[in-house]
Amino acid sequence: MVKKPNEIGFLSIEVITNLLEAARKPIVAAIDGPAFGGGLEIALASHARIATPTSQLGLTELQYGIIPGFGGTQRLPRLVGLHNALEMILMSKRVNGKEAFNMSLVDALARADELIKTASSWALDILEGRKPWIASLYRTDRLEPLKEARLILNTARTQSRKQNPNLTHPLICIDVIEEGIVSGPRNALWKEAETLNELRQSETCKSLIHVFFARYNTSKIPGITDRGLQPKKVNNVAITGGGSVGCEIATNFILSNFYVILKESNEISLVAAIGEIKANLRRQLMAGKVMQEAVAHLKGVLDYDSFKDADLVVDTLDGSIQSKQQTFVDLEHYCPQHCILASNTSTDNLNIIGERTNSRSRIVGAHFCSSSPILEIAPTDWTSHQVILDVLNVAKKIKKTPILVRNSTGLVVDRLSVVYSKAATFLAQQGEDKDHMAQVMQKFGMSIGLFRTIDGIQFVNNMSTEPLKVGKLPEKDIIEMLLFPVVNEACRIMEEGHVMKASDIDVASVLAMGFPSYRGGIVYWANNLGSKYICSRLETWSNIYGEFFKPCAYLIQHSSLTRKASWIWSWVRDCEAHTSCYAI
Repeated sequence: MVKKPNEIGFLSIEVITNLLEAARKPIVAAIDGPAFGGGLEIALASHARIATPTSQLGLTELQYGIIPGFGGTQRLPRLVGLHNALEMILMSKRVNGKEAFNMSLVDALARADELIKTASSWALDILEGRKPWIASLYRTDRLEPLKEARLILNTARTQSRKQNPNLTHPLICIDVIEEGIVSGPRNALWKEAETLNELRQSETCKSLIHVFFARYNTSKIPGITDRGLQPKKVNNVAITGGGSVGCEIATNFILSNFYVILKESNEISLVAAIGEIKANLRRQLMAGKVMQEAVAHLKGVLDYDSFKDADLVVDTLDGSIQSKQQTFVDLEHYCPQHCILASNTSTDNLNIIGERTNSRSRIVGAHFCSSSPILEIAPTDWTSHQVILDVLNVAKKIKKTPILVRNSTGLVVDRLSVVYSKAATFLAQQGEDKDHMAQVMQKFGMSIGLFRTIDGIQFVNNMSTEPLKVGKLPEKDIIEMLLFPVVNEACRIMEEGHVMKASDIDVASVLAMGFPSYRGGIVYWANNLGSKYICSRLETWSNIYGEFFKPCAYLIQHSSLTRKASWIWSWVRDCEAHTSCYAI
């Protein structure tokens, strides 16, 4: 019976398998650039695959809470073997053309300018019998024997449970792969299609898709990225200060092929900083020529003379407002007029830092969150549209996720992280075992420790000092007492207009705090719980333990709403009204 277009399995069985793979003429996939998900699955159903060496191939569906649904769970193991297939599918691993050829995922490599010609010639050879006509769905020569295959699959299940104890879709994917090995690939295609349809409706899928689009949209800034402006080239980056932060920033730029000028105040500090950067590079690069080329991108200096070649300066020096003001006066004097003058501070008012210069339009906050792929961009009241766009473009090149934030103390990431750490410190002071709390939060899915140090932020003790011992709390209470204050702080951030979108806070919580992406981020998770419940819990703790847990006015206001979803969408609407706070 032929399936209808709106029925489960139509694309996988009727189109890809019956129409494409069973075609009377040979079909050869020519791959150049990315071939992910459904794109690769179509290529898998072709009778041969030709790729360029730099093409990228992968089945990345599991990172979105689903499984490959167009035959990928069945065809990939039959082409590359079970070990390689499980690694690619379960880890959403991407391989380039050369790697794909070595594992027999593609049949040949070709230059981009010869790709179509090579693929056409290959198809003709298949038609005329000079090359085999292969339907990958029915290959068995690369599959391990059943006993060995089951051992491999069980090992994969054990590893998956250990690495992702809160996720079920990787285990379901393994079951679907095993179905094809045990019962045959045709039957497994139906199970694959049905499973995909079920997983698409799961909360895990919805959460992961939310985070995916939230990350994508952080670089879409109304009034900036939609005005037709073109980013200016940034090739040379100067960094003031060779402390751990400056060295980490320098390493990021060097790894992204920028030329870096690092300034220190004395020879001893400069030698130490260069040594730290080399050590950073050595950890991430193979020794030899590549390492030598990377180090060649670094120049250490003791004065500002070389800053005449800089396109971007990032100031990482600690010190008083007065000393930072003098630094920016010096930068204005030595740097070319097109150079962006950025500060890595998250604690000082950038308007004040630049008030002694005549270059306020090119001064901007660029806070590189330590050991995190987040770059907080904080415009001053005078920062130009062009400078914001240029920094957004730089973030993309160094593989950082940009978040536009308001010029304020703590910005966003530090404010969230500090509240989280303060809540953990409070519970520890009240008698909760630190290791037990860490285990509870790890079980919840948090990937970053509770008691890390936040540079530049002072902990303010506004909690009760009474010797109240909470004892050993239930896991649910520990999770809520640690995270609901963070939700409360997120409400304040939104109320004050410090971010453009509520989803920006979700991205910050996932990438900088280690909040589990499969829960959608701190705001998304809170929205699912409901503002009324969160507000009620905070009020109860506030009455017992003090101001730290007191819900903010914004959260109280929205706790009266009857629909769970309404408070997050009102956040978005309210935040749109704060666009003017970015002076753009």
